[in-house]
Amino acid sequence: MPQAPMCRVYDRQLLAKVMERSGTGARLTARDLASLTSLPLGTVGALLSGEQRFLPREKAERIAQVIGVDLLILFVPCERAGRSFVDATAPTSEAV
Repeated sequence: MPQAPMCRVYDRQLLAKVMERSGTGARLTARDLASLTSLPLGTVGALLSGEQRFLPREKAERIAQVIGVDLLILFVPCERAGRSFVDATAPTSEAV
């Protein structure tokens, strides 16, 4: 069974900072974010503490949407390389 695409938290302190003033201007607590994203409070807490660094892209997208920022502000898409996740390479465009 293929594994869901994953993302890595870019900077947990940045995540906490943007939660202080979300896209609507409101402050979000960990409990608020968990409730609005339908994620367990433990998951949100683990992301903020650094205990958890990776989560499925779909969940990362929900977090970014609720906070009101683009996914790539808070998360780095990852791909599976052997037994660990590595940051996905950014697509390149060739000049014409």
